[in-house]
Amino acid sequence: MSTSPEQGIPTQADEFKESAAITAAKAAKHSRRAFLFKLSLALNGAVGAVVAVPILGYLLGPALKKNASYNSWVSLGSISEFPEGETRLVDYRNPTTTVTDGMTGNAACWVRHIEGKQFQVFAINCAHLGCPVRWFPQSRLFLCPCHGGAYYEDGSRASGPPERGLFEYNYTVAGNHLLIEAGSLPTLSTEACNRKKPLIQIEPHAPEGVVAEDARSARSS
Repeated sequence: MSTSPEQGIPTQADEFKESAAITAAKAAKHSRRAFLFKLSLALNGAVGAVVAVPILGYLLGPALKKNASYNSWVSLGSISEFPEGETRLVDYRNPTTTVTDGMTGNAACWVRHIEGKQFQVFAINCAHLGCPVRWFPQSRLFLCPCHGGAYYEDGSRASGPPERGLFEYNYTVAGNHLLIEAGSLPTLSTEACNRKKPLIQIEPHAPEGVVAEDARSARSS
């Protein structure tokens, strides 16, 4: 039932208009809230993507480029650069590195030219704890400065704590160039060793008293 507007009492039409205005205001407020919520989600997603891209590149980069670089063959130079009977240090660029790696992307190895197209290419690291070994042509030995490991010129163990010889790269001669399979460093866990060398079991030294007792037993027998 409607009342007279002259009496200052709202009519049903006025109540309807007021209700519609309140509903419209709530709808507009909800719409703005939904818009701001979606906008914040989009901005957070964009920021997250920007942060995640370098992290994913760092984590997945080695796996993505492994197939391309794992079996990479790198030239160490012309055969004429390695005289027969000599062992020389050679630097090469690790194929798993990028331009931004700078000098850290360089690696070294020892190249021994036996004769003709026969070579041995040794990893520079000692088979004990990885210290770089040095070649001494006077004694024809590789020596480790860290713990006294020694290796013969063919890479086999001579003395010291290492239980095996030096690790070797697979190599090939293409034309007049010496190439190595540089995508994977030669270790016990890879197949990059050109020649499998068995571990050398180092027998412990017996105490002097035991040695003297064994000697007396041998003489008495």
